Amino acid sequence: MADDSSVKPGLITSIFFEIIQSPLNLVLVLLIVFLVYKIIKSRQSDEPVREQIPELPKMKKKDFTVEELKKYDGTQEDGRILVAVNGNVYDVTRGKRFYGPGGPYAAFGGKDASRGLATFSVSAAGEGYDDLSDLSTVEMDSVREWESQFKEKYEFVGRLLKPGEEPTNYSDEEDEPSGTGESKSKDD
Repeated sequence: MADDSSVKPGLITSIFFEIIQSPLNLVLVLLIVFLVYKIIKSRQSDEPVREQIPELPKMKKKDFTVEELKKYDGTQEDGRILVAVNGNVYDVTRGKRFYGPGGPYAAFGGKDASRGLATFSVSAAGEGYDDLSDLSTVEMDSVREWESQFKEKYEFVGRLLKPGEEPTNYSDEEDEPSGTGESKSKDD
């Protein structure tokens, strides 16, 4: 057993000398140490960024015209961002890194993103109302999948109105925490 304990320091020593004797090994070890440092540093710097995004009050439900929706692209004072998917409007402000100015999906902020999500094209966000009638079945299935993901992750705030369509009166639902009558009766 005395031989085993003497082998460990020799092994560590030989690895150390192997690293410092070869310039390539030394550079690789320094590169690894540097990358580990950068990873740790970036994780520490992400924490304050997340805390800096102020929580906005819950938005009252209402229906939006295309023109009204355009105002919520993240550039206004409060920074709220709304995105429409398949006729429903969601508050995606929590996803500001993605949908806000400078984000990879900023083109969807304040617009109907349905066509872009269906065709996997960020530039396909239209300016006017898009009835999606020309999309294939596969593309519409894709829109519905995206819509279900938005429903799970973001707050529903209303519908996107077709031209000439009248808005829904959401006044009865404003005080309800989850938008259903059942939740209200449980909370009372």
